Amino acid sequence: MSRLTRSPAWQKLVHHGEQMKSVHLSDLFTQHPERAQTYAQQVAGLHVDYSKQRITRDTLDLLQQLAADCGVLARRDAMFAGEKINTTEDRSVLHVALRNRSNHPILVDGENVMPEVNEVLGRMRQFTDSVHEGRWLGYSGERITDVVNIGIGGSDLGPRMVCDALASHGLPGLRVHFVANIAPSEIASLLKTLDPARTLFVVASKTFTTQETLTNAHTARRWFLDHAQNESAIEKHFVAVSTNHKAVAAFGINTDNMFGFWDWVGGRYSLWSAIGLPIALYIGMDGFERLLEGAHAMDEHFRQAPAEQNLPLILGLVDVWNSSFLGAETLAVLPYGTRLGRLPAYLQQASMESNGKSVDLDGQRVDYATGPVVWGGAGTNGQHAFYQLLHQGTRLIPTDFIASIRTHSPIGEQQAMLLANMLAQTRALMLGRGLDAVVAEMKAAGIDDETIARVSPHRVFLGNQPSSTILFPQMTPEAVGALIALYEHRIFVAGAIWHIDSYDQWGVELGKQMAGELLPAIGKAPVAGSFDPSTEALLSTIHKHWV
Repeated sequence: MSRLTRSPAWQKLVHHGEQMKSVHLSDLFTQHPERAQTYAQQVAGLHVDYSKQRITRDTLDLLQQLAADCGVLARRDAMFAGEKINTTEDRSVLHVALRNRSNHPILVDGENVMPEVNEVLGRMRQFTDSVHEGRWLGYSGERITDVVNIGIGGSDLGPRMVCDALASHGLPGLRVHFVANIAPSEIASLLKTLDPARTLFVVASKTFTTQETLTNAHTARRWFLDHAQNESAIEKHFVAVSTNHKAVAAFGINTDNMFGFWDWVGGRYSLWSAIGLPIALYIGMDGFERLLEGAHAMDEHFRQAPAEQNLPLILGLVDVWNSSFLGAETLAVLPYGTRLGRLPAYLQQASMESNGKSVDLDGQRVDYATGPVVWGGAGTNGQHAFYQLLHQGTRLIPTDFIASIRTHSPIGEQQAMLLANMLAQTRALMLGRGLDAVVAEMKAAGIDDETIARVSPHRVFLGNQPSSTILFPQMTPEAVGALIALYEHRIFVAGAIWHIDSYDQWGVELGKQMAGELLPAIGKAPVAGSFDPSTEALLSTIHKHWV
């Protein structure tokens, strides 16, 4: 057994978890009528209700003791202080510095990073204002109408998700598009819709060597030059978010139009940096700074609130409770409304790349469950798809329901219907419907006894599925910033409990390496012994159909 699983706090939670597995949520509400008020908080404009989680006061007390024993808050303080908590890469973890709107000093190796952060924000404002005001023009003297972000992973998912979420705040006259996939159809289909004289490309790659990003960027470059016929025009239509001056200049981008960031900015936490340039172009720099302010408000709560009132700490502990003690293997993120439709995909990377680890900080194999599989989709669409498994399947699946209360697009009763559906799902997942209720309902409908006996078991809902609900008044930059920061910090808390490095991602490297080895073999007859038998057989199939 590991040191963590041997600890008294862990063992007490194991015992408590066995007891709680037979407790029904409906009974907890009966025993504690004020439960909805007790297990809900309002922080940074978000109302978070976690009363439908399978927890009691004893559960939270035991989890808080585990957090204290694991030094979670000390690790939090180390992060905010710029200490190198990413131990395998010897790096600080300071996405919080990017949105430090109070501008208090944050040190890395004794140097305050805030002047550099503010300098980049200032350059972003200068650039985005020049585009919006028509001072930055294309090679033919026309205004920019389309921005294409070329990136992948954190250089795509975060900005794309936020731009979708804040579409109602988009400035007129400018459209933003995203290209990430190496599949040729993605960029080819987009380029057909664009006017090169009015298009600006943002190439986002810290090293400017990312295979997918550079391949797509060179495709865009060739397409552009086919029309512009002049390489000097590139600097009016391509900018870079990178740290590699030499490679950026070799591409043809003026390095004055290169926006940098730092090694203490992890890719999946980078939308707050110059990686967020497409967001700033889309909603304006004022809107981007409002996004930062919402995140900063959540940061300050996480940094200063006492443990028993600290929402990211509590939710992170509940995530550990569900995964490590109740046996849940997944977390479903279910935003109601299309604006946050990409949030589940964004959180897949944020959570699974952070906490999908099987080796602890001491280099030892863990003997407990770590990061859950994160998945989901927009309601109400999911109700007609995968919700069947949530309600009547065999797995324990904690869920997060998320919605803005008011909409920027009011049409009849549709927002009310949306919210009613969401609340109905949280209620149904909690309460379920027992056999007696099903039989009574069927009898009242005049259904015969034989049919009732045959069909009624199929209509039973066991309920007792845990969920949390996150509400905010409207989809504003502040609300979206606070929401993302809330998830970032609860991911941190869970990783701190599990004693893993949440900020490296060595697991993505092996596939990249092997792809480089395989690329020269695509379309050719495989040489026996070059790869494993299965891969060679697949290469042979590709070769047969390669043109």
